[in-house]
Amino acid sequence: MGHTVAVPQQPGGVGRGLMRTVVGAAIVCERRVLAARRRTPANLAGLWEFPGGKVEAGESESAAVVRECREELGISVAVERQLGRAPIGENLELVLYAATLTQGRPTSSASHDLLRWLAIDELTTVRWLEPDEKLLNAVEHHMSRRLPRAPFRVPGSGSA
Repeated sequence: MGHTVAVPQQPGGVGRGLMRTVVGAAIVCERRVLAARRRTPANLAGLWEFPGGKVEAGESESAAVVRECREELGISVAVERQLGRAPIGENLELVLYAATLTQGRPTSSASHDLLRWLAIDELTTVRWLEPDEKLLNAVEHHMSRRLPRAPFRVPGSGSA
């Protein structure tokens, strides 16, 4: 696969050595977020995650989100803001970004055997990988901010 970016461990951080970063994309389209079911490795097969992957040497996190979505799903995305971070292990961290689908239709890949667009009330209907599950509240908050509000109408005004 490529290289990973290694950054010095923060003082008081868990483990030793260098922290590696994996990015994930909470891709929202039509009030739903894209979830991907792992095909591999065997110990993670059947669990769900937000699509993404390792940040390569010299690559920004947002550039990694764009590249991983193109490579894994065959789509283009616009990266918005960071939603949160969650540890994956001693020296690995997931950084989740909000993203919007700009081109293409997601297809499953060597890593994923099934993709689903989930509404807010469906987020807990699948079994998530632990780091992704820790970020579900942030995803819910992001999705609820994007929901359209009903237009305000003055009762009895007669105009729509």
